[in-house]
Amino acid sequence: MNGLESKDRFPVGIIGGTGGMGQWFARFLEGEGYPAIVSGRKAGPAPAEMARLCPAVVVSVPIQVTGQIIREVGPFLKPESLLMDLTSLKAEPVRAMLEFSSSEVIGLHPLFGPGEDSLAGKNVALCPARGEKWLPWLRGLLESNGARLVETTPERHDEIMALVQGINHLDTLALGMVLMGSGLDRQVLERFSTPILQTKLGIIQKVFSNPDLYAPIIALNPHLRQIMGLFERKFAELRRIVEKGDPEELRQRILQEAAGATPGGFHFTAAPGR
Repeated sequence: MNGLESKDRFPVGIIGGTGGMGQWFARFLEGEGYPAIVSGRKAGPAPAEMARLCPAVVVSVPIQVTGQIIREVGPFLKPESLLMDLTSLKAEPVRAMLEFSSSEVIGLHPLFGPGEDSLAGKNVALCPARGEKWLPWLRGLLESNGARLVETTPERHDEIMALVQGINHLDTLALGMVLMGSGLDRQVLERFSTPILQTKLGIIQKVFSNPDLYAPIIALNPHLRQIMGLFERKFAELRRIVEKGDPEELRQRILQEAAGATPGGFHFTAAPGR
């Protein structure tokens, strides 16, 4: 079989299908008519059985054990099968899938959480790594439900995630730790808070309430070290200005950064004022 027809409705195995994104993906597949065969730590088919039952297998487990699960299921998959993962980092899982299987391989990263109702308007990163049969099927399945796909390499994905998730979540953790270290009563803070701070407090609560999710995303991305260095240098520049108590110098620094953005690069627009 050189391709997959949209009318084909085969079972898809989800290892880790009892977790948040695993459950979400299972519901999504079943809504599209694909039976989802789910396994968790305590229930469901063993890896060999999952590979026998399902022409497509998805690994949706914590980052720390993704490689182990891939090593267990990969050797049982046929060359015409598909092996995917849903982890937030892509380089190591894709490398493991290529090494420990002969199947087609696609790294998949839904850039949203399991609380979303649909794919409409959501970003999804695809890292095709081996084979040509399954990619059109997956593209069609996601795009027909309104997903906005971005195809990239695993390495480039992880570089960008160092910004999108790594330094972003690390900054959230640091702000939460500063608030707690300040000793200020939360009820007092909330009475003085602005809408922006209220939004940030909700994000801080989300990160602190799920360390099993956020700690690996931050600590296991090797590209984050470089971004942390940049963050520290920029913070040191701002600290020097703030400690001088010079708002005009800070204003000029903001304008300088806004004007110095590279063409096509990320930038913010600053109002020049007077």
